[in-house]
Amino acid sequence: MKILFLGDIVGDTGFKSVKENLPNIIKKKDIDFVCVNGENAATQGVGLTENIANELFNAGVDVITTGNHVWDQKEIYEFIKTENKLLRPLNMSGNLPGDGFSIYSSKKNFKVGVLNLMGNVFMKKSDDVFKIALEFISKKKISKDYDFLIVDFHGEITSEKMAIGKLFDGYATLVVGTHTHVPTNDARVLKNGTGYITDAGMCGDYDSVIGMDAQNSINKFLKKEASKHFPAKGEASISGVVVYCNKSNGLAKKIESFIFGGSLKNIN
Repeated sequence: MKILFLGDIVGDTGFKSVKENLPNIIKKKDIDFVCVNGENAATQGVGLTENIANELFNAGVDVITTGNHVWDQKEIYEFIKTENKLLRPLNMSGNLPGDGFSIYSSKKNFKVGVLNLMGNVFMKKSDDVFKIALEFISKKKISKDYDFLIVDFHGEITSEKMAIGKLFDGYATLVVGTHTHVPTNDARVLKNGTGYITDAGMCGDYDSVIGMDAQNSINKFLKKEASKHFPAKGEASISGVVVYCNKSNGLAKKIESFIFGGSLKNIN
């Protein structure tokens, strides 16, 4: 059983690269289940549309997770009410549509739980993520409620991500950080068997500033005249991790960083 998780898809460049290359990646790597963070996949680089979500599903994506930009394209409010393969962070404050956790079937009919959480530090206001995480761990169990569990932790700071990884160690197959769009070099299996990486990176043009046009971003920092942020349009790198799962206990046997195409060094 292999799980592929891809980091934040950014703009048309990231979306088109995933759409075009994912079927071959799935075949080449013998992937059984695919989860992607799609909260920046819209043309503008923020939010997600129904059409893009459906095209990603058709390309082989099993679940789309999101984060603080989930509502930036207003049509998602209605779409998420009926599409259970699209998640928003479980700990978002307020009476919002959609779910933050669900269970899905893999190609080999394993039950895969996917939990979407969002950090509290330097992010939009949300309910206490550590309290919500502890409540989840107390109620849901590997081998009882599902065979494997993926946790997408959408957060800004590395310490908060690492703490969530430690909290879920032994309770999740994979804890993967998203949001900062830069792949970290710390993919590993934690002491109690959970695959972990602080950030999966992005699927987008790395000749940029976190996926956005570089010169426009520099002008903003220099307080020069600049446009609203817009995605860079060069060749995308597809970034994420592949997790080799232990079917006997639902934990990780091995985790590998995955980078395909674009300006980053290709390691696969």
